[in-house]
This record gives sequence, structure tokens and C-alpha cells, in this order.
Amino acid sequence: MTTAPREPRTLSKDPGTDKRTGPLLAVVLAAQFMALLDTFIVGVAAPTIRSELDTSDAGLQLVVAGYTVAYAVLLITGARLGDRMGHRRAWLTGLALFTAASLACGLAAGTGQLIAFRLAQGAAAALLIPQVLSLIQRSHVGEARVRALGAYSAVLATGAVAGQVVGGVLVSADLFGMGWRPVFLVNVPIGVVLLVLGTKVLPTDRRDPGAAVRPLDLPGLVLLAAAMSLFTVPLVLGQEEGWPAWTWISLMASVLPFGAFAAYESRLARRGGAPLIAPRVLRIPGMVQAVLRIIVVMAVNAGFVFAATLHVQSGLGYGALRSGLMFAPTALVFGLVGLTWRRWPPRLQTGLVPGGFVLTALSTAAVGALLRDGGDGGPLLYLALVGVGGGMAAAYSPTLTGALATVSTEDAADASGLLVTVTQIGQVLGVAVFGTLFLNRGAGPGAEGSADGLWMCATALAGASILGAVAGLVRKRS
Repeated sequence: MTTAPREPRTLSKDPGTDKRTGPLLAVVLAAQFMALLDTFIVGVAAPTIRSELDTSDAGLQLVVAGYTVAYAVLLITGARLGDRMGHRRAWLTGLALFTAASLACGLAAGTGQLIAFRLAQGAAAALLIPQVLSLIQRSHVGEARVRALGAYSAVLATGAVAGQVVGGVLVSADLFGMGWRPVFLVNVPIGVVLLVLGTKVLPTDRRDPGAAVRPLDLPGLVLLAAAMSLFTVPLVLGQEEGWPAWTWISLMASVLPFGAFAAYESRLARRGGAPLIAPRVLRIPGMVQAVLRIIVVMAVNAGFVFAATLHVQSGLGYGALRSGLMFAPTALVFGLVGLTWRRWPPRLQTGLVPGGFVLTALSTAAVGALLRDGGDGGPLLYLALVGVGGGMAAAYSPTLTGALATVSTEDAADASGLLVTVTQIGQVLGVAVFGTLFLNRGAGPGAEGSADGLWMCATALAGASILGAVAGLVRKRS
């Protein structure tokens, strides 16, 4: 059996001696944070968009969810295009398209235009974000790679909470009387600056002499895009639509293209071809376990933010700014733990992942209990929110870092596309499952009805976190 061609491109400098890795990391993570922010920032601006554009319920759903759908469906395609184009070129192209789409969203004259430009934003993010991990893997080695992956995981998982904070600030500020538009237009100057910096700090893509170009697996792309579309669209839109028959039909139908994709990719690999995701990536020690853990922690993360945000805004009547700032402790602690856990004593690191899941379970349950009476929770609420951020970071960051620290450079794009995709799937599942539970139980009048829904949701989130803790106790197979 022949082996698949190795990666056709490498960095222009030896990764162990490139002194630009610090600025490179800062630039690519800033762009990633900006793109991830747009997954959640629009939710805070949704009421203002509805009133100013006279948007229907269906139209508003597509404005909010169109980005997520396009992003999730095209992520692995974006990772593979990075191999073909070169990661530097793909990153710059994705950032340029994202910046242009953000400008178009901010200037949109109607709902139809805004939906179209949001889809374009999501597609651009799907090209941009997978290159970040590939660039990190190829420009950092040893302990430097571990530190960079810690920063990467902190940025990747704080987007949901930070989106609430930034969105609340921008909508409440009503800059120049522009209402919701600054949540998109703020990306434009940032994107332009990052483009300029990127051209200076990102290494030039160069082809290895004699290296074969890995062919683009078009049948695999089509099958995966079909499967992801059938799976994510009903999850994203199902709750608002009341889970009509088409959502369940679509979810069940997604099994067919997923199965066809797995069968085709396995057959292609056996023939010595270049599958969209190399099967050897799934055989990396701990990778499958990491995928399961990441799905759980991201589902809990997204479900918690979704339910808690709706409760404080609809049940307690908080404005966008106040509700956004309420989650600042969660975001700050998540980032702090994600950046520093490697420097903790070894005895604390041993049980960090299961301990993080347990802390998340206790903290989410505490949030639900503190708000159960329809009140504001008092000072203890913020301590519980700190526990949520710290617990999820302890569960997520070591899992992601452990899965990627030993990935070879030729598998960097495959691992990037896989783990970023399952991160997105976890977030979509979290909103669909836990959001549905909250909305169904929180249908009662006033703050008390909403608080009851939040309590039930918090209980379910705690249960899911305990499952993650149990999974964390399973020893990795080599």
C-alpha cells in the first residue's frame, strides 16, 4: 500500500529558530478571536436588528444562525484549502474576505442583504480559523508549542462569553446613533490592521522540493458538506421553528452522508489516496477521547451561556450591557486558567481534566440554585460564575493541548479541521439540547418561570459535566 503524499508546504524558517513566533501568535489569535466573537455577538444585537430592519422571526434566525451554519459546514474544507494554497495565503485571504463581509453586514440595507453577508462571513471564517492551528503547529516546537496551544484553547473557548460582553457594550453605546451596526463595523479597522501585520509576521509559504501536491478530495468535501448541513441546520433553527417534522427528518437523513463519507474516506486511504481527514489522525493516542471531551465541555459552555443570557435578559429584565458584563468573570477566569495551568504544581495537573468537569458541575448547579427564586443571586453568583469559567478551562485546555502536542506537522491541518469542527458541533448541540430544555421549562410567567427553566437546565448541565468527569478518568490508550 502506498502512502499519501506529505504536505506540500512548509514555513520559510526553521521553527525552532524563528524569532517572530511571538508576534505571529498574537496576530493569528487576535484574528481568530474576532471571527469567533461573531458567532455570539449578534445574539445580543438581535432585538435591535429586529426593530430597525423590521425583521421577521425567520429572518432574524437566519441572521443569527447563518454564520454558524456556513462556518460549521465549511471548516474542514477550509483546513484542506490551506494545504493547497499555503497557510499564510489562506489566512490572509480568509481575513480579507471576513473583513469585507463585516463591512457589508454593517452597511446592509435590509434583512435579505444581512443574511447573505452573514453567510459570507461564516464562509470566510471557515477559511481563516483552521489555518491558525496549522501555523501554530508549524512555527512552535517543544514547550513553546504547548504554551501556544494553551493560548489557542483559551481564545477558542472564551468567544461565547466575550461575545456577550462586547455585544452588550457596543449595542448599549449606540455609537454615532448606528444601533446594531457597530457589532459588525468594529471588525473592519481591526481586520485591516491585522492584515497589514499578517503580511509582515506570517512566514512565506514554500513548497518542499520534490514534494507532491496533495490532491483535493472533492467527493469527500461534497459528502461532508451535505452531512454537516443536514445535521447543523435543524439543530440551529429547530428550537425557534418549534421542531417541525423537517428538522427530525434532516437529522436522521444526515446519518446517510456521514456513513458514506466514512466509508469513502476509508476506501480512499486504503488505495493510497489523500482523504479529507487522514484516518491516522483518529489513531493518535488520546484523540478520540479528546474529541468526546471537547464536545461535552463546549456543549456545556454554549448551553450555559445561552440559557443564562436569556434568563437575565427576559426573566430579570437586564439590558444588553448589564447581561454581557455579568459574564465577564467567567471569560476572564477561563482565559487565565487556560494560559497558566501548565505552570501549576504537577500534583494539581494530574487530575485537572476530571476536576475541571466536577467544578463545572458544582458551579453551574450553584448558578441555577442562586437564581432559582427569581432574584439576582447576590455576590455569591459571581463566585459561582468564576467557578464555571475555571472549571471549563481546566477541562478544556489540557484536553486540547494534550491531543495536539504530539501531532506531526503533516497532520496539523487534519487535526485542526477535526478539533475546530467538533468544537463547533459541541456548541451547536449545547444550544439545541440545553436551550430547548430551558425554553420548554421556562415558559412560565415572570422571573420565577424563567428561573425554574434555568434551574432545570443547570441541573442537566451539571449532569453532562459529571459524564465528562467520568470520561476524564478513563486512561488514554496508546
